[in-house]
Amino acid sequence: MTAALFQPITLDGLTFPNRLAVAPMCQYSADDGSATDWHLQQWMSYAMSGAGIVTVEMTDVERHGRISHGCLGLYSDHNEAAAKRALDAARRVAPAGTKFGTQLAHAGRKASCQRPWEGGGPLKADQDPWQTVSASAIPYDEGWHTPRALEEDEIHRLIDRFAEAARRAERAGFDFIELHAAHGYLIFQFLSPLSNRRTDRWGGSLENRMRFAVEIARAVKKAVPGLMLGARLSVKEWVDGGFDVDEAVEVAKALKKEGVAYICASSGGNSPHQKLPSGPGYQVDLAEAIRKGADIPTRAVGLITEPQQAEAVLAEGRADMVALARAFLADPRWGWRAAAALGAPIHAAPQLARSVTTMEHWEKAAG
Repeated sequence: MTAALFQPITLDGLTFPNRLAVAPMCQYSADDGSATDWHLQQWMSYAMSGAGIVTVEMTDVERHGRISHGCLGLYSDHNEAAAKRALDAARRVAPAGTKFGTQLAHAGRKASCQRPWEGGGPLKADQDPWQTVSASAIPYDEGWHTPRALEEDEIHRLIDRFAEAARRAERAGFDFIELHAAHGYLIFQFLSPLSNRRTDRWGGSLENRMRFAVEIARAVKKAVPGLMLGARLSVKEWVDGGFDVDEAVEVAKALKKEGVAYICASSGGNSPHQKLPSGPGYQVDLAEAIRKGADIPTRAVGLITEPQQAEAVLAEGRADMVALARAFLADPRWGWRAAAALGAPIHAAPQLARSVTTMEHWEKAAG
């Protein structure tokens, strides 16, 4: 019987050839939001990784929504053209059926930062910083920029920016869109009672705090009804008094009503005081909780590194898909390795086919 990891799955009419995803990973290598040659080679590498679901990195809906000066965006014609160039190249080398998506986002109070290898902290005065925004005027941490609380008209403008970025994604050729409602970026800043202290209809109750996420999902689905829509959600904040699983289930239910087809269950990222556990598959329980509580397909992510581990998550019914991030950076053919380990076919480009027997030999030797 075919391994669960390599069985197809259909979400809102879009069929993926397997249940293995490349998780979105910031590369901090864009030019004013536009994909560069780095992205060209990176997306082509993802295309040949063996994953049937490729979600490219966090892609910001406006220039001031970027984490850093190097972050990817879809807010200009040049961004759109550059994304299409890289995506077209990736499609030319991808096995038949591979699907590509982009993760739309706004960094909010975690914007205007240095690239990780430059220190990662807030941009200094001589590094061209900008005013950050958030649900409330609460900085991420001591020494960080204090964001300005968004006004009502600005909130609506940002919702429109998500819709416009979605239209650009469709024109560039992406198959699906993922909303980034995780890791302490703007959508999650509205969801969390720790970062959202508003007293208007965008804050207070969970219904109000989730309004921003729900209205973005509604606007994006209306803008691009032909594209499958998913969402990445920090299911647990890991801080006392913060956003937690029970609220996440209700958010997932609300997003499902707006046409969101899956939840990628992640966690944390909104507070430096989080007490994040560590260990193989430490977030799988969260995917399982959302899957059962909201009756929606989920994608498990977080320190899933071994083929047998990924297979067990699916075979045991704990999630519907698995996503890997650093494992694909470390091993760009991780999907091939998983196929060899689980007895599934390896779909290699003709130019690379001679390496398949080597991969299979390595896995037999490792087993």
